[in-house]
Amino acid sequence: MAISATAIYVLWLREMKRVMRAKSRIVGALAMPLFFLAFLGLGFNRMAVPGMSGGVQYIRFLVPGIIGMSLLFSSTMGGLSVLWDKEFGFLKEIMVAPVSRVSIVLGRIAGGTTTALGQGVLILCISMVGGFRPRGIVPLVLAFVFMVLISTAFLGLGLIFASRMKDMQGFGTVMNFVIFPIFFLSGALYPLGNLPVYVRVLTYIDPLTYGLDGLRGALIGISTFPMGFDLLLMTAISLVMVFLGAYFFEKSESA
Repeated sequence: MAISATAIYVLWLREMKRVMRAKSRIVGALAMPLFFLAFLGLGFNRMAVPGMSGGVQYIRFLVPGIIGMSLLFSSTMGGLSVLWDKEFGFLKEIMVAPVSRVSIVLGRIAGGTTTALGQGVLILCISMVGGFRPRGIVPLVLAFVFMVLISTAFLGLGLIFASRMKDMQGFGTVMNFVIFPIFFLSGALYPLGNLPVYVRVLTYIDPLTYGLDGLRGALIGISTFPMGFDLLLMTAISLVMVFLGAYFFEKSESA
């Protein structure tokens, strides 16, 4: 069955309406990243952080990491909406519609990505009010591309877990065990060079490492890997995660 643009749009629009009607959801999602940004950024801003080159202030180093943090948490927890729809029967209604399962997955990913991007852009705007400045318009557009790729990749991951689980409470517990190692190993809060060698090896298998590295390179001009490498690898990871999310979603509903 062909991909339906109408189905993708309807599911995207539904997610947008859910977000706009739940203002507390937006505030709650922004609270923790902003606390990290305020207390870590202001608290360590005047301290010399080993491993940071070029005399960059810590708050400039931190802003891309906090944006990535917001994208990670919002995207992976987007899988919770699948379990919510299972619980209340909405998923059964859309599954009997004459559209492909891939269209349903893409619609959910489009809605979740837009929501996560909105939160990331809000954090960027708030940080700019506080004095953070991107390098220019073109780097800002490139940063937006990395934000899309991060959101898409981890929405796919959240969908994989949601497709294999039936309990909403269990999903939150399991995802916390997944999210926090991904976050702390990504270099969001500190340069990767500060980590021991045996821990640094784990950072190389963390997808968020490359998304944050590209995002930081675009926004402040500092990156561990070439930005072209970050972009290609994150694009590949995003495509794989979307494919796996669609596969496990379809398998769970056909079981």
